[in-house]
Amino acid sequence: MPDTILSLDAVTKEFHVGESVVTAVDNVTLNVATGECLAIVGESGSGKSTIANMILGLIPATKGQISYRGNALPPKRTLEHRSQIQLVQQNPLSALNPRRSVGASLRLALDVHNHGAPSERPTVVGRLLEEVGLDPAMASRAPSGMSGGQRQRIAIARALACQSRIVVLDEPTSALDVLVQARVLRLLHELREKRGLTYLFITHDLSVVRNIADRVAVFQRGQLVEFAATEALFENPANSYTRALISAVPVVSQSEIALRNKLAAGAAS
Repeated sequence: MPDTILSLDAVTKEFHVGESVVTAVDNVTLNVATGECLAIVGESGSGKSTIANMILGLIPATKGQISYRGNALPPKRTLEHRSQIQLVQQNPLSALNPRRSVGASLRLALDVHNHGAPSERPTVVGRLLEEVGLDPAMASRAPSGMSGGQRQRIAIARALACQSRIVVLDEPTSALDVLVQARVLRLLHELREKRGLTYLFITHDLSVVRNIADRVAVFQRGQLVEFAATEALFENPANSYTRALISAVPVVSQSEIALRNKLAAGAAS
């Protein structure tokens, strides 16, 4: 059994809205194994983005504890913590500074986290671009002059520049067309194998989950309602909400059509 690299123990997040308290995440306990891809799924408002933001240290948990490699993460993360856990956002155009070239954005990540000798960093930038399937000559280009798929590859390269061990992927393919989406998913799989990365894949799209995740955590209204291996979850979902989600997934074979109909009937009963 792989070691646990990240764990959440009875984590709750509450927001104060006027005189009311809204519980966005409710008493969640789960663990992430080293080298796995854990998908966190649910509809809008289910709490999945709040989970991601707490793991990244962007917002503090109200209760409970988040641990990395067995050590509790402080509310205010150190530079080392931020280096180890990186984010790839849904929209890379808004995540990349339009006033900086691609190379300058990658170089900034190296500079902030002090990776490698300064004189070697331009070479490292070129290697990072090659690693995500881009020409090193693109370092001089502006993000606005690149396609959506190319920009997402640059965002992935920036996360890798920090020598991260965990990458939080927040809907990383939802803005891409199907063909480009497949290529980015293939790249993510290759990088995980090559670098031994651990992924937290935040999404509402179970058709993507089916192709990349080892396990799936299903959230509904801030609660973890199901947590299982991907194959088991798709074949025999235990929760009615999970069954409803799976019944809406686009299908590609007669067996999947039969499964969808079976789940849809179960969700309606």
